[in-house]
Amino acid sequence: MTADSLYALRLQLAPAIADAAAFDGWSEDAVRAAAEQEGVDPDAAVYAFSGGAMAMIDAWIASIDATMAIAFPVEKLAPLKIRERIRTLVQFRLDKIAHQKEALRRAQAIMAMPQNVPATLRLGWRSADTMWRLAGDTATDYNHYTKRMTLGSIYAATLAVYVGDTSEDHAETKAFLDRRIEGIMKFEKAKARLLKPRDEHFSPARLLGRLRYPAR
Repeated sequence: MTADSLYALRLQLAPAIADAAAFDGWSEDAVRAAAEQEGVDPDAAVYAFSGGAMAMIDAWIASIDATMAIAFPVEKLAPLKIRERIRTLVQFRLDKIAHQKEALRRAQAIMAMPQNVPATLRLGWRSADTMWRLAGDTATDYNHYTKRMTLGSIYAATLAVYVGDTSEDHAETKAFLDRRIEGIMKFEKAKARLLKPRDEHFSPARLLGRLRYPAR
């Protein structure tokens, strides 16, 4: 089995594994249940997820990233303001796993284990990067990194609220997300003002200098 075929198999099985994980945990039993549901050789499925629970969770998140990218090509989001693009993408992800909250709860417990934190951060970065790219972000300087770090932390915090949210239509999660996105926008505006090229800032000293020594 090639690397590409293994990856495709993982993406195919990941949503069904998440369904089964609500009952069997992120385990081999969940993999075998998903394989049976999808008509895949169970032994091949177990081999594909020989990396254990984190490999399953990785594939689940990757499948959500892939589905989101298909649902929201850049041109579809282009008419929206940046904050609405981000909000739309995060909300899509939440809606996508609405029926898999128990799987999410179990996944969060695994991802929080000390040995899994580096992989968890990598997965969060990957999803944040996908969202920013779909939102049309083309930054290549340090903004590229700060935006993804900020969105990754906000998304993780939103998931933590979401998993325990029992309000109607997840109103508490939506309000939390709106507040955090508003915070991102204020931060980005403040950062842009602070980092304007020096010549764009008003300088009383420079003005007085020009008055004293007018351009010739």
